[in-house]
Amino acid sequence: MTTTDTPLDKVLGAKTAKALAEHLDLHTAGDLIYHFPRRYDERGEHTDLRQLQVGEQVTVLAQVRGIGVKPMRARKGNMLEVTIGDGSGATLTCTFFNQAWRERELLRGRWGLFAGKVTEFRGKRQLNGPAYQLLKADATQDEAAEEIEEFAGALIPVYPAAQAVPTWVIAKCVRTLLDTFQPPTDPMPASVRAARNLVGIGTALREIHRPSSEAALYSAKHRLKWDEAFAVQLTLAQRRARAAAAPGTARPRVEGGLLDKFDATLPYELTEGQASVGEEIAADLARAHPMHRLLQGEVGSGKTLVSVRAMLQVVDAGGQAALLAPTEVLATQHYRGIGAQLGPLGRAGELDGDPAGTQLTLITGSLGAAARRAALAKVADGTAGIVVGTHALLYEGVDFRDLGLVVVDEQHRFGVEQRDALRAKAARPPHVLVMTATPIPRTVAMTVYGDLETSVLSQLPRGRSPIASHVVPALEKPAYLDRAWKRVREEVAAGHQAYVVCPRIGDEDSSPEKDEGESARRPPLAVTEVLPALQQEYLKGLRIEMLHGRMPPEDKDAVMRRFAAGDVDVLVATTVIEVGVDVPNSTVMIIMDADRFGVSQLHQLRGRVGRGSAPGICLLHTEAVEGSAARERLDAVASTTDGFKLSEIDLEQRREGDVLGASQSGKHSHLRLLSLLRDEKLIKEARVEAAELVGDDPDLTGHPALAASVAALVDEDRAEYLEKG
Repeated sequence: MTTTDTPLDKVLGAKTAKALAEHLDLHTAGDLIYHFPRRYDERGEHTDLRQLQVGEQVTVLAQVRGIGVKPMRARKGNMLEVTIGDGSGATLTCTFFNQAWRERELLRGRWGLFAGKVTEFRGKRQLNGPAYQLLKADATQDEAAEEIEEFAGALIPVYPAAQAVPTWVIAKCVRTLLDTFQPPTDPMPASVRAARNLVGIGTALREIHRPSSEAALYSAKHRLKWDEAFAVQLTLAQRRARAAAAPGTARPRVEGGLLDKFDATLPYELTEGQASVGEEIAADLARAHPMHRLLQGEVGSGKTLVSVRAMLQVVDAGGQAALLAPTEVLATQHYRGIGAQLGPLGRAGELDGDPAGTQLTLITGSLGAAARRAALAKVADGTAGIVVGTHALLYEGVDFRDLGLVVVDEQHRFGVEQRDALRAKAARPPHVLVMTATPIPRTVAMTVYGDLETSVLSQLPRGRSPIASHVVPALEKPAYLDRAWKRVREEVAAGHQAYVVCPRIGDEDSSPEKDEGESARRPPLAVTEVLPALQQEYLKGLRIEMLHGRMPPEDKDAVMRRFAAGDVDVLVATTVIEVGVDVPNSTVMIIMDADRFGVSQLHQLRGRVGRGSAPGICLLHTEAVEGSAARERLDAVASTTDGFKLSEIDLEQRREGDVLGASQSGKHSHLRLLSLLRDEKLIKEARVEAAELVGDDPDLTGHPALAASVAALVDEDRAEYLEKG
């Protein structure tokens, strides 16, 4: 009998096993049995050749319609041309070089499976040297259908394949495996299977590879999706349970304390969202178990203010708060911004400080030795109630007197080990608030951030201006780009400032990007290339400076200070300005080669303008042609400022395995079928069942097979990825 742990060479032989290992990273029977088909061709419903796209790796079921051999013009030898069709009216040419012997088996009228990459030559689509498997010679259509069924079942599975291991080879291997395969003990509790009408694991694994009907295939997929969703939700439910059981320190609100004084000085009212989220966080902080809350909000929705109020509540209760930012630029911005908000309340001990206040301290890697010693002393003795910093906060030697709250800004930029390193600086587990300005679809929030309670800020503060976005198609309408530069001049003349964002710093390898079979694509525009062009031509006479991540910290800080002070008209920058940079006087942004950025990144970037009373404008420069996927993506960004709508578009265009961490761990992933877009209802149901099961059996000791299944589907690396988000 073959089990999931059986090496493939024991089942398929050394040669085939080696090919599967080298080209598809499949090593055991379990790897192969969980290598699911990506689609199915139905018996008698042949692949429509009219739908094939140039550059696509395809497998088609087709009939030989014509064949001929002719000498090659440019070199010695001959070329065999085979014309195949599938009954749709379209044909495809298969070419073989110096393989005229194939004429003896590729006879007119024979059906077969042909696999290769679609190319185009003189207006005709073709497959060069395709791999193929012919069905029985002289077969009628019915006989061919029977042979296909014998080969791959009533529904023909089409697998993720490699050139050296085409889909029908995989199908043959799976058939051989299924002959002796002993399914594992079903890990799904019988009560869940009955309540959710799920088929057994053995049935599901057989039917997904050799489905007996459409209904059986649906049931198999449904069950296997449940396994994936349930494993992730159990992992997160266990993490929530451990967090709830961990002893923490309550930090209740103190009447008449710093928070009350701060609220009294605010020149505006909190939005309804800020007030309600603030109450949720205040209640969490008052409990004797550590808070684990995700605060997601639109760009400019006021998340920082919410976090400042939470930090003041902790300081009032005798603790310290640390805000961890991903870059020095952002950490410095936070330090200045929070300092301005607190005023005298953040300058206790200074001449103009409030004696009842606290001190705000900044710790970054670029601090000088004397400044660092002074900052560390304030952190250690508790004088600094609020500490803002970068990764430098994590280093040895940064010791807190009583760390009560950790605020992590732009959570997705930090690894789990970094967050844990900061939490470990507290005597007892501190409260944790993680923030992101990248809107997250509900299912991703449930699946990736499922161990956190979630709060959403969707309301913009009063006085915040709308942002208009437009695509600037540089190749089709060059005049639009000229108009964009004129618009920058107009905004500067009106007393405002501008950003020009580039995908690249410059001086890196600038050789053209080229995929096989495609024409060369110029490298993305760089800051060091665009800056002189603007200074010497398009924006000549304006005060223009650059900002990028490779500049020394003191230079970056100096540039941002000048820009914030209004001494710079145009800042040419990379995505270093993507988050946290707050210059209300900036009203226009031009993003060069906008198609080289992701949807969420574009949304983040344009949030840097329109932060004051004047309306903002974001211009998306591109050479992508109308109708292309890249252009459609930009059109979608230009059409809405609703980050949650854009997050759905972003998810559609990314491999969902990346969202779940498959590519992050660098390991083979068994999370194959679950769709975060289409399976929201299933994920919600799995979350409910997981919470109930973990509530009764936190360590799954009564369900050993389930515990092992969870460990296989959500390995240690992936569990860490889910935790860090």
